[in-house]
Amino acid sequence: MYSSLPGIARRSAAPPRTIVIVGAGFSGTAVASGLLRLPHPQSVRVVLIERSQVSGGAAYAPAQSPYLLNVPAGRMSASSQEPLAFLNFARRLHPEATQNDFLPRALYGEYLEASLRSAANSAPPEVRLQRLRAEVIAIERSSRASSIEVLLDNGWRITADSVVLAPGNPAPAALPGSEKLSTSQYLADPWAARSALRSGETVLVAGTGLTMADVALAAAEAAEGAVTVHAISRHGLLPASQAISRQAEEPQLSAPLLQLASVSLRHLARAVRALAQDQELRGGDWRVTIAFVRNLVPTLWQRLAPPERQRFLRHLRPYWDVHRHRLPEQSWSSLHALRRSGVLRVNAGRILDLEAAGRQVRVTWRPRGKDAAATFLVDRVVNCTGPDYDVRNSREPLMRSLLAQGVAVADPLNLGLLTGAFGALVDATGRIADNLYYIGPMLRARLWESTAVPELRMHAEQLARHLSARAGLRWRQQRSAHHVVGAGMSMS
Repeated sequence: MYSSLPGIARRSAAPPRTIVIVGAGFSGTAVASGLLRLPHPQSVRVVLIERSQVSGGAAYAPAQSPYLLNVPAGRMSASSQEPLAFLNFARRLHPEATQNDFLPRALYGEYLEASLRSAANSAPPEVRLQRLRAEVIAIERSSRASSIEVLLDNGWRITADSVVLAPGNPAPAALPGSEKLSTSQYLADPWAARSALRSGETVLVAGTGLTMADVALAAAEAAEGAVTVHAISRHGLLPASQAISRQAEEPQLSAPLLQLASVSLRHLARAVRALAQDQELRGGDWRVTIAFVRNLVPTLWQRLAPPERQRFLRHLRPYWDVHRHRLPEQSWSSLHALRRSGVLRVNAGRILDLEAAGRQVRVTWRPRGKDAAATFLVDRVVNCTGPDYDVRNSREPLMRSLLAQGVAVADPLNLGLLTGAFGALVDATGRIADNLYYIGPMLRARLWESTAVPELRMHAEQLARHLSARAGLRWRQQRSAHHVVGAGMSMS
């Protein structure tokens, strides 16, 4: 049986409006902070639920290795109103930090926690934050059509007026044959790799993106270079490096690119390559073009027809990713030093199977462009393939519950969830929810660009303002109805 959460149960004729946020990573924390800073016409209780003990989410958890942010400090503020907030926070511990520095991720987690505390302490009297450590396992429509029941794994139940889903990145898809390996042979969580790896070991890292770079650098550091890392991905592409460059300001180029997106992906890709080449011919940096196009991506993505989106995913996505999601110069240089020394060996191909061979793991894979499979032995396998956005594969109780009820629907391209404006969930009948929202990386189904702080910060601020405005509208409607009823009673 489920019981109402202490302190949340409705006890008065005019209860506070309850907004539940599921997940306290960047997105959930940013929405909560935004709500706490906004004025509200009635009492509001913001309930922030996180299942782990990590403030700011797993991406910014304390770690033995100083994993670096992939974006300079000057662009990592959680608030658009205070663009240098993170840098100012960092300077309390690192006075020499500049806005072009790539700082530790754990420091960013501390910043998010401090920002939330500050927002809670300075919130208007009618707005209160309540934090819970629990896992949300289901969401159900209440008998009252305007409310939602949030069920927790500890048996508590919260009746909410609005719910924001901010669960963060889903887990990676399991590698072929991984179910046959022990938990010491197969590391599904790449962030556990550093403490598990031993000097003299040979490791397979599935994936060659940003997470692989973190794991390879941490492994080499932990083993003092006495480790061999085999990294395999379909194309064997490594991320490019970041660089200090100005933002592109060429608005006259926006309209042609948007028009080309309505024509075909081929024409659009050709135009973007030409812009990058022209930038470099003029003594500039191709990264400026990527930054310019990135700002247009949500509109470009929506203008691409579904078959063109499929072509992008099949042919161009890996190349966009390695240019768009880049490594700090320090990390990039260290990674290529590992490659030159033979510690890191990068391969293009597909992993076909993993199987135990005594204490080791036999890896069967097919090199790109080859028909015959090959094998080699490693001591451990680390899954760095990145999040699996196909929600139909989710093992999370909450996501499975939402899909089973038809409250949420998978995007046809398996990039996340179908959503409307402000991240409102679209259900199985095509109806757009008015009190159930999603924010996070699976917005890529609708907008593509939805994984970095600048985009997520914008979505969080827009959603917080939307929730506040809706609360105000309903409050005014209720007051209006109350006055009408009262007037009717006095006349009778």
